[in-house]
Amino acid sequence: MRKRFRIYIDESGDHTYKQLKHPANRYLGLIGCVFEFEKIEIFKRNLEEFKQKFLTYDPDLPPILHRNDIINRRGCFGRLCDTEVEKKFNNDLLDLLKETNFKIIAVVIDKKNHIEKYKEAAFHPYHFCLAAILERYCGFLNFTGGIGDVLGESRGGKEDKQLKEAYKRVYSKGTLWREPNFFQSALSSKEIKSKPKRSNIAGLQLADILAYPVKQEILLDNKRISDPGDVFGKKICRVIKTKYNKHLYRGYIKGYGKIFI
Repeated sequence: MRKRFRIYIDESGDHTYKQLKHPANRYLGLIGCVFEFEKIEIFKRNLEEFKQKFLTYDPDLPPILHRNDIINRRGCFGRLCDTEVEKKFNNDLLDLLKETNFKIIAVVIDKKNHIEKYKEAAFHPYHFCLAAILERYCGFLNFTGGIGDVLGESRGGKEDKQLKEAYKRVYSKGTLWREPNFFQSALSSKEIKSKPKRSNIAGLQLADILAYPVKQEILLDNKRISDPGDVFGKKICRVIKTKYNKHLYRGYIKGYGKIFI
């Protein structure tokens, strides 16, 4: 029986081609967190225990981990204004990330170079990154004999429709580098699944927490940004460094777990 997997996808950055001179707008990062099905419930349980330890917790309306809310101390994350609570929260979060069994596939695209190169023919940057992630995800599934599906964060009516169409295009027509059967043999569904943040999907919350620091690390690796110093995002990247997808024989992460376009 084939092992079942699910990849949870979230983004960091703007998917439009506006104000690209500013570094915050120039780069879009997309991250996928890959779980074996049997590991999803374990992580979900551990994540809820983590929330209960530090945050005001309503079992019917549990708090949702969202990086912007955490950084800005919004809502239940106001407790993190207490430096001792923040320290314990951060340490336990790092432990949770370290102990969780999952793989990472992350893509960052330079939208400025992309639009200048392809002009009117430039592909939607989010969809371009999605295709790159699906190539690596399906490569992993095909190599290991697994089968999997894809769950992304719902971003609104029009964007959700475009995302579903982009996924269908890859599934039915393939990409420049891979034939359709490469994807169809690995993916268990012709449709991409999507859920909003409020649905309390553990894998999407994980992807939300990791998307920005992983994007920054890839930009730093490629000398696109200056070193920000020993920020907390670097601590996150240190504890997840062994979780990137890699070439299963040579161990290469570049091009497999970290992709810069």
